[in-house]
Amino acid sequence: MNLGYEDVVKSQKIQGNVIRRTPLELSRTFSKMLGSQIYLKSECLQKTGSFKVRGAYSKIATLSAQEKKKGVIAASAGNHAQGVAFASALEGIPCTIVMPVTASPAKVAATRSYGANVLLYGTIYDESWSKAEELSKSTGATIIHAFDDETIIAAQGVIGLEILQDLPNVDEIYVPIGGGGLVAGILKAVKSKKPHVKVVGVQSSAFPAMKKSFDSGRLETVKGQRTIADGISVKKPGELTFKIIEELVDDIVLVDDSLIVKAMFLLMERAKMVVEPAGAVSLAYLLEKSPPKGKNVVPILSGGNVDMYLLGQIVAKGLTEMGRMVKIFIVLTDKPGALKEVIDVISSLSVNIVEVVHDRLSSNIPAGTAGVTLSLETENPKHAQRLIANLKQRNILFKIVT
Repeated sequence: MNLGYEDVVKSQKIQGNVIRRTPLELSRTFSKMLGSQIYLKSECLQKTGSFKVRGAYSKIATLSAQEKKKGVIAASAGNHAQGVAFASALEGIPCTIVMPVTASPAKVAATRSYGANVLLYGTIYDESWSKAEELSKSTGATIIHAFDDETIIAAQGVIGLEILQDLPNVDEIYVPIGGGGLVAGILKAVKSKKPHVKVVGVQSSAFPAMKKSFDSGRLETVKGQRTIADGISVKKPGELTFKIIEELVDDIVLVDDSLIVKAMFLLMERAKMVVEPAGAVSLAYLLEKSPPKGKNVVPILSGGNVDMYLLGQIVAKGLTEMGRMVKIFIVLTDKPGALKEVIDVISSLSVNIVEVVHDRLSSNIPAGTAGVTLSLETENPKHAQRLIANLKQRNILFKIVT
């Protein structure tokens, strides 16, 4: 393999002013929480909302005139799709994107908005990729791989260059991993100049293909499980990316969906940033396993294209995960004033009532009574415990739902 540091530097020149140089900013909130200097590399603020546009643009910009005439084709769950569609629109060339039928409607719509022809096929990336290969052979269109391509890898490595340029004394970098293009590029950029910098890849525990491959020393395929981190749901990592990662990465770690939810919630609440599940895994790991104290640490927030319906769930689940949302169920006598006693207890503790749901018709609700489900927002777990203790002291019978 000939890919080296010089290729990453060349890609930075190709990207020029077309690709945004995303900010690297110190987060005082996360620094205080973790005891290290936490600098957020916000690729979620990149054009098209993800780092993927870097590789897509660099690849398409370097195609020959004949290749551009025949157009390009790609497979993606969303971010690579938007990057390829955006780059194709800039170059004025035909573009077809194969997306899984499970892809976010918002990402499908965004991809079409750049003028791409979208074909929905398969349930995961790997199936969409097989269809893209088939179409590439029949049409002559150049296939733009999401990660297993030297030009793509070099382009993603520009993020590593930007980190070294903006934070020369960086100690550790945490990078989301799906197929491995992002971390492979960053490894080539960073380890070539500063081999002492620790680079850790972070995967979803639902799709640990690169982790298993790294541990076994050979390419592994996983079946995968349900996860909100669809952007890194890859069954089998790339061959090129694996070789680079196996040689240079310091470690690969896993996070589950509950940790991702917490990270997304905190990014919204504390940093005022919307980051998609796949983009939040690096910070999710750090929040669970704090880095050594006093280090300069960079978690890469790789994308911000999150479905709005999922975002609403993240807020609710985030509050619950952090002990700031309690849902209780009470069966009350169905008469005026019965609910007021409960409300008075709740109000006296400055607990916010988010939702009240009455149920008189379910089979488990005795005649003459009403089931009431209350969703309550508290300041913290201690506040929630104080509420529960007060309800018990008043002999109010209830059941904690969540």
